[in-house]
Amino acid sequence: MQKTAPQSWLQSEATLGLVFITVLSFFTIVFNFATPQHFFWDENYHIASAQKYLNGIFFMEPHPPLGKMIIALGEKVMHQNATNDQFIGTDYATNPPAGFSFTGYRLFPVLFAWLTAPILFLIFFRLTRRTLWSVLFSFLYVFDNALIVHLRSAVLEGPLLVFSCLTILAFLVLVERKEEKWPFIRAALLFGFGFAAVMTTKVFGLILVLLVPALFYFLKNERGQFLRFLLWSAVAFLPLYAGVWQMHFSIAAKINPALADQGYYQASAAYKNILTEKKTGSLSSFTVMLRDSLNFVGHYEDGVPRLNLCKKDENGSPWFLWPFGGRSINYRWETPDGQQYRYLYLQVNPVVWGLGLIGVVLAAILLIAEQTAGLQERLKNKEMLLTFLGTYIAYMIAIARITRVMYLYHYFIPLLLTFILFALVFEEIRHIGKRYLTEEGKTLILFILALLIFFGYQFFRPLTYYEPLTDSQFQRRSWLRIWELHCVHCSPDSPFVIPSETTK
Repeated sequence: MQKTAPQSWLQSEATLGLVFITVLSFFTIVFNFATPQHFFWDENYHIASAQKYLNGIFFMEPHPPLGKMIIALGEKVMHQNATNDQFIGTDYATNPPAGFSFTGYRLFPVLFAWLTAPILFLIFFRLTRRTLWSVLFSFLYVFDNALIVHLRSAVLEGPLLVFSCLTILAFLVLVERKEEKWPFIRAALLFGFGFAAVMTTKVFGLILVLLVPALFYFLKNERGQFLRFLLWSAVAFLPLYAGVWQMHFSIAAKINPALADQGYYQASAAYKNILTEKKTGSLSSFTVMLRDSLNFVGHYEDGVPRLNLCKKDENGSPWFLWPFGGRSINYRWETPDGQQYRYLYLQVNPVVWGLGLIGVVLAAILLIAEQTAGLQERLKNKEMLLTFLGTYIAYMIAIARITRVMYLYHYFIPLLLTFILFALVFEEIRHIGKRYLTEEGKTLILFILALLIFFGYQFFRPLTYYEPLTDSQFQRRSWLRIWELHCVHCSPDSPFVIPSETTK
């Protein structure tokens, strides 16, 4: 069992740890997030969608609406631009006018990415009940370069990760407080809220539905509690899920003929009639509008090309490279003086991703060893290891079946699961060979790992924060060929294919 201590001490020390991680993550994730004032990666799509909300323009998009409405809300609140209608006639924004500000559009995705850090701390604290360990485990998120560079923009992953972590935290509370009526009900409501927010942000979060059968197992002797969980989580899930979609339908209702299909996209005749008669705010129209919106996802995905590593400008990567950080993506570059270059690169902190992969591998080894060879000491958190390893494997299997091109950031949800698995495995390991590990010894090891994480973050930070590098400085950061990092004057160095100049 884990060490116990007086509740007041736990609460006060844990609060200090929570505050420390919150402040620390502000400086890695939030500080100076407005730089650069240029589009990079999917901001071209999401800012165009946000402007449609700000102007009430009808559109269809492959992702659910919540994340894009959050992006629009930031600009609505900050009002950094005199006008916000430059991109309402396109689904891919380019060539912003002089002085165009990205700050408002990035505001809430970045704040949500920041909020993920303290929620992850709470997850680690629930699992270990050790404040210092929880702080050090949180370094995995706070100092990962790939997460930071991607989340400091107007994209959907900031909201997606915070809602995913809320759902996982609620799951842990449900297991821990299963015998307490009101804490259990509050956790069920939080689970329903978090999962609804996930499912209205990005469909990849659907994998978290596997926490429901996992909870069924944890409550195997208390079936009545599981039924209460289903009831109260549904009470939170359904209004939020339906409410977000209804808000989308009500706001985005004006037709712009410059858009696809004369502004109607793939709307059915019934949906077109609803738009013509201005009935998008009517609940009687909800099922038709939701059906067409969900059907559009399949239509859009059919048009996305497959991964083609022979393309010179291919940014996608096969799923089996993701745990190793392959392949990096050059989001943006420019030269301030002709000798040095600034890059925004989706580049991993190899220490962070390496420890996450170790967590996955050791979790599998421990579970198999206990089942087949037997262990001298039983696993303390076998069910949790099974839950999060099973969810991780299920995600990777599902992704492997998708034929369209996918990108490294599609690994972010399972990456968070690897952090949790590493924490669980670290808790389980009590010996290295014949040497018994005391808690003080394990804390020292964790300190060393945290320092390595920090040093890795510092080494790759120029690629994260748009800091100048010479070609030689850049090449020193290309540790693994599967990352396929290459500077402006460097030839691509793929370990798999030789890109063709003519392949399109």
